[in-house]
Amino acid sequence: MQYATPLPAYLVQRYHGWKATAYNDNKAWYKRLANEGQHPRAMVISCCDSRVHVTSIFGADQGEFFIHRNIANLVPPHKPDGDLHGTSAALEYAVNVLKVAHIVVLGHSNCGGVKGCFDMCSGAAPELEEKASYVGRWMDLLRPGYERTADIADPAARTSAMEREAVLVSLENLMTFPFVRDAVESEVMTLHGLWNDIGEGDLEQYDPAKKVFVKV
Repeated sequence: MQYATPLPAYLVQRYHGWKATAYNDNKAWYKRLANEGQHPRAMVISCCDSRVHVTSIFGADQGEFFIHRNIANLVPPHKPDGDLHGTSAALEYAVNVLKVAHIVVLGHSNCGGVKGCFDMCSGAAPELEEKASYVGRWMDLLRPGYERTADIADPAARTSAMEREAVLVSLENLMTFPFVRDAVESEVMTLHGLWNDIGEGDLEQYDPAKKVFVKV
């Protein structure tokens, strides 16, 4: 493949540093993971945003989380004949093969994908309305969240509310997958909705009894 090039020097240096320290100090654990396979307790669906560091937030070790990341931590509805199969495939593998006990949808503050959905739906980003826009067509999944926040006049407050709506839309769509619904209803798996304030380090979880997000 003629377009692939060697890694930048700073990444090579960081790799060698990791191999000589973190890996070398835990070599037996890495070999055990390699030989015995992965047995994660939870699947985390989070945003691609580089500021969202899932393993750091929960102090997780290698092999503990099965992590899937996409724009705005969205889950599409169950649609076997559709085109949005990346997230669906990861979900199917986590539930049916890995038998995870928990699925966590993790949203966050200042989400660029959610802001893009707000701009698109409000007419400020016509480029995202184009059929050829991958981001726009993916963010169509959040249109219900835009509609459900119509009573919020302030744009900043509305986009913040939409970040939490992205979590709720994903939880709703998760339950359209038969294998997810079966696992939840048989009480072998639980669903959780979280929102992380990047700047403050706060974490909120959705309380279905109160129908609001509350601090953890």
